[in-house]
Amino acid sequence: MNKIDKKDMNIIKFSVLDLAYLREGQTYREAYQDLINLAKKAESYGYERYWIAEHHNSKAIGSSATQLLIQHTLAQTEKIRVGSGGVMLPNHSPYLVAEQYGTIETLYPKRLDLGLGRAPGTDIHTARALRRTTNLNADFEKEIAELDSYFKGTSVVQAYPASGLQVPKYILGSSTDSAHLAAKLGLPYAFAAHFAPAAMEASIRIYREEFKPSSELKEPYVILALNAIVADTDEEAKRLATSQTQAVLGLVTNEQKGILPPKNEEDVWKDYITATKVPHFGPTAFEIEGIVNREREAVERMTGLSLTGSKNTVSRQLEELRERVKIDEIMVNSFIYYQEAQMHSLKLLADVIKEQF
Repeated sequence: MNKIDKKDMNIIKFSVLDLAYLREGQTYREAYQDLINLAKKAESYGYERYWIAEHHNSKAIGSSATQLLIQHTLAQTEKIRVGSGGVMLPNHSPYLVAEQYGTIETLYPKRLDLGLGRAPGTDIHTARALRRTTNLNADFEKEIAELDSYFKGTSVVQAYPASGLQVPKYILGSSTDSAHLAAKLGLPYAFAAHFAPAAMEASIRIYREEFKPSSELKEPYVILALNAIVADTDEEAKRLATSQTQAVLGLVTNEQKGILPPKNEEDVWKDYITATKVPHFGPTAFEIEGIVNREREAVERMTGLSLTGSKNTVSRQLEELRERVKIDEIMVNSFIYYQEAQMHSLKLLADVIKEQF
């Protein structure tokens, strides 16, 4: 692992990733209002962009019709960039994506981002329903080229009003495969370390080493998505982070219940054992620690790259991160049950970056 020279640590931008995750007991409409409230706050705090992820067949996640939420967020804000984090391109006709995002760009010029991913954003059965085929091995690079042709107006078929518009494209990924492709195409690269941090350093290194300048980008540009929970004290941040633990555990076990209130960390696992895994004989439950080892390891692995703590603690964590990898922007995801605390977390993180960099 090569440490980054401090002279190469440019001033970073900071942004938000949102999944329209439902809090416990919420309706989808209430979750969408929370999304808008958070986007407005992020804009007021100086965040660069607000991206919304595409997910399907997930009861606790409301971001299935991503383009509609993007349009709604643009309508409710004034200057923050809004985009897809991302469009899972193999799920869609590139022609329709061009028409849809060309329309949004026309309505809200110079504020739209088009993040592109290859994963289905769902399970295999739903992916087949989306793609109308049993062959899920799409040619991602070919589909990007097709999409690009509609915006450039070079295709035999024209996609209006997209033709001639310039909507910035970003390649999303969580593996070295996406790094190679982003470098080859000369596009900005957004790495999903908020749920798959293992390949972060290798992927960013590959992207920067192999980057080929394009008409869209002359120098490599890296956005790093990660989890961030910032509070007034380390203890409060750790308490709030147990909602993240519960949410990710729900994803791992496919028992999604929305974002749950925080609780003691050990109680999260004790309650999980009692409720779902341990046989009961009378009033006594067997406490078998090994029964949750796999789930706990998976959760800890997925959330391994998280900025968690007070401003001072997070400042140190961020500096250590930037000594490991050269990044141009961080994009934060936060599973925080109380929206006021979530807004406060964004404010504190913005303060850290402005003060430190």
